[in-house]
Amino acid sequence: MYTLDTFDYPLPRDLIARYPLEKREESKLLILDRKKMSINHEVFLNVVNFLTEGDILVINDSKVIPARLFGRKETGGRAEVLLLNYPSISKRNGNSATVECLIRSSKRPPLGSRLYFDEVLMGEVIQYRAYGISLVKFYFEGAFDEILNTLGQIPLPPYIKRSPQEDIDGQRYQTVFAHKKGSVAAPTAGLHFSQDLLKKIAAKGICIVPITLHVSYGTFLPVRTKDIRDHRMFEEVFEVTKETAEVINHGKKVGRRVIAVGTTTTRLLEYMGSIWGRVEACSGQCDLFIYPGYQFKLVDCLITNFHLPKSTLIMMVSAFAGKDLIMKAYHDAMKLRYRFYSYGDAMFII
Repeated sequence: MYTLDTFDYPLPRDLIARYPLEKREESKLLILDRKKMSINHEVFLNVVNFLTEGDILVINDSKVIPARLFGRKETGGRAEVLLLNYPSISKRNGNSATVECLIRSSKRPPLGSRLYFDEVLMGEVIQYRAYGISLVKFYFEGAFDEILNTLGQIPLPPYIKRSPQEDIDGQRYQTVFAHKKGSVAAPTAGLHFSQDLLKKIAAKGICIVPITLHVSYGTFLPVRTKDIRDHRMFEEVFEVTKETAEVINHGKKVGRRVIAVGTTTTRLLEYMGSIWGRVEACSGQCDLFIYPGYQFKLVDCLITNFHLPKSTLIMMVSAFAGKDLIMKAYHDAMKLRYRFYSYGDAMFII
């Protein structure tokens, strides 16, 4: 039950979505009914037909930052740096910011060495940590946001196997409700929603409320332990407003369904449910690891994408719907040539 290989499955590479569809809501939608143990197939536009007046749809309004930087080491060799958190939520002082990063280069730069990105941005490697993480102190002139927007690239996942294209990914690797900067990967379940679809959902009497969980290394860090219970989730920064907390807590009290858009939303809601049994208006850091055996406290339904084998995300949806039912759904999706991963199709677990 807790063996890593239990959560493996073979996926043909041509089912990995490398580009988004022309319209967000035209993705396929697999409807997985936990009570009936049934699987049906729809188009995401029709998700509104499976929502009921009074439902509470919880979205993650975090915005992806252009977190990938390309520079040079002191030796002249190339270095690619991925920021793992946002300087506004890291240690920051004047015109410097200390940030956890991943560094890719032919040879690891020595501690104390410098990385040069532009005449207005330089980094110093000040510490090496576990899991390949480096602590880099950036020095800059001007507004860091503007520098990052100029020099940085959207950090597309490596399995997409192409460079980001600003005219496509600049818009489509963000949700239409992205608002608060801080994520280094998109909360991808939300990518299927267009403004028109959100209006249709709201018009049906569904309450849409935001939470913020900034996606960081914790979400996509590979599980390397044979027993998944030995895996450690990294902390990710969150924020929940008083208005959102009141809506969800009242909804649970009167028996309304809480529908989480995405695994990041689910993790934060369940983190609060595990601690307080309700949603609290606060900010902090979430490190909850959800795997089979976990008892859900707040989330009733889940809208999600199709996830990588052996990932913490497929473990979470297996906990929510049952591993056997999830694996059957994945098998059916592959037979019907659903598109997988970030730009892929969606599943609604009810």
